[in-house]
Amino acid sequence: MDDGKGGRGGAGAVLWAPVAGRTWREFAYLLVGLPLSTLYFSLAITGVSLGAGLLVTFLGVPVLAGVLAMCRGFGRLERARVRALLGADIAEPAPIRAKKSGVLAAMGAVLKSGSAWRHLLYSVIHFPWAVFGFCLALTFWAAGWAYLLYPLWFWVFPTYTDQPGLQLFQNDDYSFFLDSPAEIALTSLVGLALTLATPWVIRALTTVDRVMVGGLLGASRLDSRVTELESDRGVVVDTAAADLRRIERDLHDGAQARLVSLAMDLGMAREKLAGDPQAAARLVDEAHGEVKIALQELRDLARGIHPAVLTDRGLDAALSAVASRCAVPVRVAVDLPARPAAAIEGIAYFTVSELLQNISKHAGARSASVDVWKSGGRLLLQVADDGRGGAAVSGGSGLAGLAERLDAVDGVLVVDSPEGGGTTATAELPWRA
Repeated sequence: MDDGKGGRGGAGAVLWAPVAGRTWREFAYLLVGLPLSTLYFSLAITGVSLGAGLLVTFLGVPVLAGVLAMCRGFGRLERARVRALLGADIAEPAPIRAKKSGVLAAMGAVLKSGSAWRHLLYSVIHFPWAVFGFCLALTFWAAGWAYLLYPLWFWVFPTYTDQPGLQLFQNDDYSFFLDSPAEIALTSLVGLALTLATPWVIRALTTVDRVMVGGLLGASRLDSRVTELESDRGVVVDTAAADLRRIERDLHDGAQARLVSLAMDLGMAREKLAGDPQAAARLVDEAHGEVKIALQELRDLARGIHPAVLTDRGLDAALSAVASRCAVPVRVAVDLPARPAAAIEGIAYFTVSELLQNISKHAGARSASVDVWKSGGRLLLQVADDGRGGAAVSGGSGLAGLAERLDAVDGVLVVDSPEGGGTTATAELPWRA
């Protein structure tokens, strides 16, 4: 039996829908939904009524907390049922966490949980909808197949009853039976129409269920945002740790090593100063050269942390300075009415810096361009080159890491890089000024 996801389309999809696997699963969902919803409704109403009645005593509090916890269990079952029969993966709501340990703190956390109260609401309001969906789906299903197959079973009436066929209506003087060949054929056609319409009726009913389960039993927008921020925080922490390791490595291998060499040279010069002034002078000259190199490395390191030109003169001057160090000619155009937030300005600077480094190392380009502008409440950056293309934001690449860092501040990175057609990377950041 087809699962309803095959390649049938148009008229074929309509004709196949009554026997498709998806239709049978959705029909089973509606049939099973009524007894489950009846159980949810009965237990929820009984529990809430009992808890409300006992609120004059302390016993009402644990009863209500128990009812809410029970409804969350109902929600877990409903999400599993939707996933198994409707193919919809509903995100789990955030777990209930008490700020303190103890039974009272746990009960208080349950009673304060918006997710728990939404589960209770679902247990109550889904019951009338389940009754409606069950009755409508079963009526369409039974009537459609019964009328469609009427030519095969109408003989039951004249054989085992005193009626010539299925009776539609009767009054005192007249009765109408479906017994003539034309009436039997017409009945079968009506049944065909109902049978073909039934899958779409069922699909509409289950669509409402998907929305209801997703809205009341799934993760709220706040829960999703908290999860996203926790993930972004992990990315930021990892990025910060990597930057600290890079700075430590650069200091250890660069400026620190040169300063150690400088100290040794100066020590040797001091020892030779009295006996061999010329050798001491050579050592001092070498030490002077080491000082210049160390200073340059420290300046480069400071620029990599946060360039002074960015703080003093903004993105236009800072990006022009970065572009001047690129291996290919770069056109820079910055059109901003004001300066964005300092943190966003720094992220924009390092984003363009990394993209230009990629162009220098990998693009094989002859020229590049950098455009920066504001659109609404967003800062947009676009870095383009005429190189070989083929860049992708895939796992493990530098662009993937850059995209993760932008995502941590609600930013977006889009890369368009066809083979042989150059690369255009567009970044979007919040303005937050």
